[in-house]
Amino acid sequence: MTASVEYIAITPIEYPDEDGKPMAEGDIQCSYLIYARSALRIYFQNCPDVYVAGNLFIYYEEGNPESVVAPDVFVVFGVENRDRRTYKTWEEHNKNPDFVLEITSKSTRTKDQGAKKGIYAFLGVQEYFQYDPIGDYLTPQLQGLHLVDGNYFPVATNTQPDGRVSLRSEVLGLELQLEDGKLRFYNPATGKTLLSHQEEAAARQAAEEKAQRLAAKLR
Repeated sequence: MTASVEYIAITPIEYPDEDGKPMAEGDIQCSYLIYARSALRIYFQNCPDVYVAGNLFIYYEEGNPESVVAPDVFVVFGVENRDRRTYKTWEEHNKNPDFVLEITSKSTRTKDQGAKKGIYAFLGVQEYFQYDPIGDYLTPQLQGLHLVDGNYFPVATNTQPDGRVSLRSEVLGLELQLEDGKLRFYNPATGKTLLSHQEEAAARQAAEEKAQRLAAKLR
């Protein structure tokens, strides 16, 4: 008599790369998300081991797709700088984000102040910044936290002589500033504000037009 062996098919675990929800709740939030991601990608573009992403699912427990969080913008040091559909920590040498920025609002404050804050602390995210472009509930509109022994403590806020609010990110080596309420990244080493791809293109065009006008006057 020959014993029969029953094979049970194992269904692979799915880790979705989208949830059908919009990237941000409004145009204003979306514009700052795009600026922050673009500016930081340009800043770190020549660093092969720094990954910058935004609105991307981070899965932090293998086999459990429910263990997921999607920061608006995040930076990871020590992993390959390449595009990904999702970020699975177990495929990245268990490396979690070092920096997170949430473009927050009144409707997302519960998650940003509660569940997400707890997850980021659990994951060991060294710096967690929040920016409220509308001024719905954060005062000041830009706030930062740094992790010490598993707990978050406020990043010192400085006010520049010209009235700009500035918070230093030790992780990035940059400053996050408010210029007339608008979020900007500032490089203290160069004294320049970080620009997005669109802003860089506009600045080049303006410089070229200025040079053309000057050349025309000298003819």
